[in-house]
Amino acid sequence: MPRIGFGYDIHPLVDGRPLVLGGLVVPGPRGLAGHSDGDALVHAVIDALLGAAGLGDIGRLFPDTDPRTENVPSLRLLGEVMGRLRAAGWTVVNVDAVVVAEAPKIAPLAEGMRNVLCPVLGVGREALGIKGKTNEGLGAVGEGRAIACFAAALIEKKTC
Repeated sequence: MPRIGFGYDIHPLVDGRPLVLGGLVVPGPRGLAGHSDGDALVHAVIDALLGAAGLGDIGRLFPDTDPRTENVPSLRLLGEVMGRLRAAGWTVVNVDAVVVAEAPKIAPLAEGMRNVLCPVLGVGREALGIKGKTNEGLGAVGEGRAIACFAAALIEKKTC
């Protein structure tokens, strides 16, 4: 039986950190604050996958108090989550994600993000949607002080 999960993450933009989003290092003056590399898109995907599989959430698996995950690439955390899903018999059917940011523009980055994320998720390019939206100048995201991400994931049990 297939299962659906939903994930959300938001991080403030800060000076002195690289911007890592969807596994890419994006040129710019500010990056996302966070215990790991702050990749809010990967964090939202992780939570969607964990939720679908009933395996908790990113904060329980990788607490921000754990020195082993400080400044760790979020792609490595996603790889660990995929290992847990596979061990439990789950495969990813598809993931759909939205990045809400005033900058950078996501459309020119989406293909590169797919190139990085699809192999980790074990899906073809058609099974990963990445879209960008703005917040129309509203709130911290709209004022360019944060980036928020949403993700939905569909998983199913492997059949023999």
